[in-house]
Amino acid sequence: MHKRLNNEAETLEFATQFAKSLKSGDVVCLSGELGAGKSVFARAVMRALGVTDEALPSPTYTIIQEYEGENCRVAHMDWYRLEGEGELQAIGVRDYFKAPWICLIEWPQRAPELLPDDAIKVSLACVDDSPDVRMIESSRAA
Repeated sequence: MHKRLNNEAETLEFATQFAKSLKSGDVVCLSGELGAGKSVFARAVMRALGVTDEALPSPTYTIIQEYEGENCRVAHMDWYRLEGEGELQAIGVRDYFKAPWICLIEWPQRAPELLPDDAIKVSLACVDDSPDVRMIESSRAA
């Protein structure tokens, strides 16, 4: 599924609808260049899943942030600073790939061999040198 999102409001709405398709045990891989909107998308998904924490910082330095949602737990991961599978295995990321977790992973390409075969892929890309327009491609429809 490909879709053009013309502004941040459309991105947030798409993320909200996308979140409705998620279930406990899902792993969502968020890809895109720096500034493509992965963290914005992840925060909107988390809000739609019922995460009420005031701040939802990017887990760039902590690697994993855990949250309580409605009827699920959410793990938001950022693998940007990691060199590969070894570092991730050491911190037990696979424990988050099953219920009660919904796992959102930014920069999954750092260790693709760790990802489950049924991981949901979402790719975001900037369009037309516009700060707000994005193209989104997803292996699951919103």
